[in-house]
Amino acid sequence: MTYWLLATIFAYLFFGVTSLCDKLVLGNKDQKSLKPNAYAFYVSIFGLSSILIIPFINFGFPSLVALFWIILDAIVHIVAIYAMYVALQKFEVSKVIPTIGATQSIFIFILTPLFWPAQTMLPIDILAFVLLLLGSIVISVEKNIKITADFLKITLFSALMFALDYICLKFIFSSQPFLHGVVWIMLFLFLFSLVFLIKKSSRKEIFEKQTVSDKKNQLLFLGAQVAGGAGNLLQSFAIYLAPVAFLAIVNSLKGIQYVFLFIVAFFISYFYPKILKEQLSKKIVIQKLVSIVFIVAGLAILVAK
Repeated sequence: MTYWLLATIFAYLFFGVTSLCDKLVLGNKDQKSLKPNAYAFYVSIFGLSSILIIPFINFGFPSLVALFWIILDAIVHIVAIYAMYVALQKFEVSKVIPTIGATQSIFIFILTPLFWPAQTMLPIDILAFVLLLLGSIVISVEKNIKITADFLKITLFSALMFALDYICLKFIFSSQPFLHGVVWIMLFLFLFSLVFLIKKSSRKEIFEKQTVSDKKNQLLFLGAQVAGGAGNLLQSFAIYLAPVAFLAIVNSLKGIQYVFLFIVAFFISYFYPKILKEQLSKKIVIQKLVSIVFIVAGLAILVAK
């Protein structure tokens, strides 16, 4: 198994831990209380922590070409996050996340040959991509999805921005050592996040007191942040290692995150229903199992190569 594939799998396992911790902490709190400005700001300001890496690497300034892609990536990433949280504020998470995830993979699949015409996937790799994408869609889709023009506009825009984020990252890592690229990206994310402090209303949302009750929830919240950081680092490392043609596959492997969540949620719900109670009907279980078959088949193709 190639290193980029391992890095991707572990990245989505960490993202699964993050999602589970968030679910346990947030419970059934009102999703409409999401504040896009605040969430985008705090996610981006985390970039300041990258300065801790600088003493351990031979840090230097990037080339002008690399700097262009670094700045563009920071802008695109913040816009993508903000658009996603706007979508989450307006619509249900069970509809927003699967839509963005699936269409992001498709956008990456379309954009990659436009930027790198010589880098193409073999038919067997395309089959693996389709199977992984189908698995991600089937495992995460909810019944009675109502699609409106407003829903499509914001989710597709966010997915496109996230897809461009992948493209920018690959250009950056093609011209910079991995950790150098990570540090510069994170620093510019922090700098551009300061834009959210310009408007008074935005500052009010950002600095409004947020509390996480009791010690157990505080530990879960901290665990979510640590797991999310590890997942982002591993995902970036996977993009750094993966051949250009496989960028869409890196993204489509996120079905592993949904499989992990399903298995863990099923276990907790069955044995510890007071902690987490999931509604798992026979129809839902069959749906999840079918998606797992797709994902395992896609992974088997990649591993067998």
